[in-house]
Amino acid sequence: MPENATEVTAAGIARLAGVGRAAVSNWRRRHADFPQPVGGTAASPSFALADVEQWLRDQGKLAEVPLRERVWQEVAGHPAGAAQALVHTGCALLLVRDRPTAWLELTAASDERMADALPHAVDHVLTARLGPDTPSGPPGPGRATPPGTARTPRTAGSTAPGPTTFDSVAPGSTASGSTAPVPAVAHPANPPVAPGVHRARAVRTPTAQALLPSVPLLRAAAQLAAGIGAGQTFEFLLGRHLDANPRQFTLTPPHLAELMADLAEPPKDAGRPAPDRPLRSVLDPAAGTGALLRAVAGPAALYAQEADAGLAALTALRLALGADGTHSSRPSLAVRTGDTLRADAFARLATDTVLCHPPFNDRNWGHDELAYDPRWEYGFPARVESELAWVQHALARLRDGGTAVLLMPPAAASRRSGRRIRADLLRRGALRAVIALPAGAAPPYGIPLHLWVLRRPTPGVRPGPDLLLADTAGLAASAGEAGGKAAGGGRDRLDWPVVRAAVLDAWRDRADVPGVSRVVPVVELLDDDVDLAPARYLPRPTPGGDARGLGEVRERLAETLRLTARLTPPPATPAVPTHRPRTTVGELARGGALSLHTGNAAPGGQGPVLTEHDVLTGADPAGTPLTGEAGTSLTGPAGTSLTDAAGTPLTGPEAPGAAPDDPVVLEPGDVVVPVLGGGTVVRVVGEREAGAALGRNLQLLRPDPAALDPWFLAGFLRGTANNRQASSYASTAARLDARRLHLPRMPLAEQRRYGERFRELAAFEEALRTAERLGGVLVQGMYDGLTDGTVTPA
Repeated sequence: MPENATEVTAAGIARLAGVGRAAVSNWRRRHADFPQPVGGTAASPSFALADVEQWLRDQGKLAEVPLRERVWQEVAGHPAGAAQALVHTGCALLLVRDRPTAWLELTAASDERMADALPHAVDHVLTARLGPDTPSGPPGPGRATPPGTARTPRTAGSTAPGPTTFDSVAPGSTASGSTAPVPAVAHPANPPVAPGVHRARAVRTPTAQALLPSVPLLRAAAQLAAGIGAGQTFEFLLGRHLDANPRQFTLTPPHLAELMADLAEPPKDAGRPAPDRPLRSVLDPAAGTGALLRAVAGPAALYAQEADAGLAALTALRLALGADGTHSSRPSLAVRTGDTLRADAFARLATDTVLCHPPFNDRNWGHDELAYDPRWEYGFPARVESELAWVQHALARLRDGGTAVLLMPPAAASRRSGRRIRADLLRRGALRAVIALPAGAAPPYGIPLHLWVLRRPTPGVRPGPDLLLADTAGLAASAGEAGGKAAGGGRDRLDWPVVRAAVLDAWRDRADVPGVSRVVPVVELLDDDVDLAPARYLPRPTPGGDARGLGEVRERLAETLRLTARLTPPPATPAVPTHRPRTTVGELARGGALSLHTGNAAPGGQGPVLTEHDVLTGADPAGTPLTGEAGTSLTGPAGTSLTDAAGTPLTGPEAPGAAPDDPVVLEPGDVVVPVLGGGTVVRVVGEREAGAALGRNLQLLRPDPAALDPWFLAGFLRGTANNRQASSYASTAARLDARRLHLPRMPLAEQRRYGERFRELAAFEEALRTAERLGGVLVQGMYDGLTDGTVTPA
């Protein structure tokens, strides 16, 4: 095996073959010729990718490796690590997109000659998009400010009136009034910076020696980009890397990033700005993975700083590859590495917009070193108030009248140690809105985070006399009550379209909406606490509303109770237990009577997802059904036997021809069983759930209608003894293996007789659940009405 050959783990092998990890373990035990580990640990060994692919082909388990899986395995098994492999891949993809002819010429050579020629070509495209690797220092007397290819942003020290302006100077020409020629490598991504600040480009040009092991990966990535585009290729690979290392990154969900970008400055047109109108400049001082800047609509000059050098390089490439437009019209982009609060790379820049998801609860933000920093216009933040330091940094990097949107922990709105800074923000009109999001909007998902909307005061303009307070947590609870879902939201239950519409309407209209938003005069907020938590000023509406609403709830409860009485099962008829021949779900799968699938979809993507929470609570997925172009399901037809050559049931989205990451789409008659903590909960898919994707921690049994009745199957799967013998108790949570569940062997007509009774029991259970929910609403509404005087005790 070559010294730098790509290695793959058991999980990677499962992805390649489209099976579960258990199948890979079985292969290792049962096949003596399975490739031996070449690295890793005893608990997580790694194997040579080429050897694994050859073995899979020889066994008939792999007709052709999907190209994207091959590329990802090359990235994951790169000898320099996945992060470095992604940097090399991003550089190559940038070259593929911007200079396709040069790339084709390079690929015609051998790997060694290609590696030797790549650094020069890569440096050319990196310089064009991200500026030179060693940018020049700040302009001095008699020296021209380096312009961009078309424009250079006004800095904070500029005296030009109005919004951010740009000087149009052609590259290589001389600026008006200057005596020094502009260097040919000048780029708008290199604004003047304070002395001593790290100014190198975030993506350093890789050497030929470093690129040589990556050449096969770069060739494969370019092939993938030919099909789906360079930007989508890098986005796919970076997404896989982030998913594989969830604890290393704090992510900003795309829906939240779009909401923050719209709050900062909703684009009035997405077209190219007029020649006399400058590009909007947007800064993210804690860029992370670049999600906030990617959400900015329309052309804009983007500036980012990230403390982690490796992440800054990935973010720079992600933003460069995600930019729209032709090579000559793409806006400027600057990504710098460094601790923003201690070493600000854009200290002389004044931008139109700042978007920021700062680190929370950071005690080591520079409190001791930055006591006399000029950014603290509103007061020196306490050591525990790192978030207020980021707020003032954002305001300091705005032009007069510019807008900043920051994601904040709820404690920042009420901690006593920050009350003086909050008070000064209010008095000077810098803080314009505090918006509470439902729990689950962003990590940490159990906390209802806040959005702060700020505007840098304009000298001579009277500050705003009020503050907008909005609370969308009540919207999540109301949606839960209306749809039969548990109140309280959570990332699996968050209805982003509703939240987004409510937040944007409240911000644009600045109107009082009961239970959602309120415009509060600043004078009412300037008390001893200066508590800006929206929940304090926006109590949730009484469940059921006023007395008339409670009457409607009572009528619905009475109707549900009458339905429950009609659905109550008749008295049980004693019978002598009979011993019937039995089979297991695994045997039925091997015989083709049903197929097994494991859910892999996560909420927040395209279309609705049936989650574990939905199955346990009886809630329905919401959204547009996930179907193919012709309205057909994305998975195989019912009755397809999904087993490997050895007869082992497959446990992933194994539909014939489907990629391993394709979702399993629900069809009427499917039976869904939770993997963890489900107890005896089983759900039969009806028309309401059809078209949704199967979520994680769920198993799906798709019976052949000619062999199995779905309600018969679901009913016997709910037996307590059946669940106990099919569950594993090796850990604190019982894990159900659906293949071990037992069923009696019966003719189809007899199955349907049992299935009808099981269907009636399910309807009775749903009626009981609805009655319980309505009863809770009525009781709490009566308590609230009696205590606040809207309901009389008569």
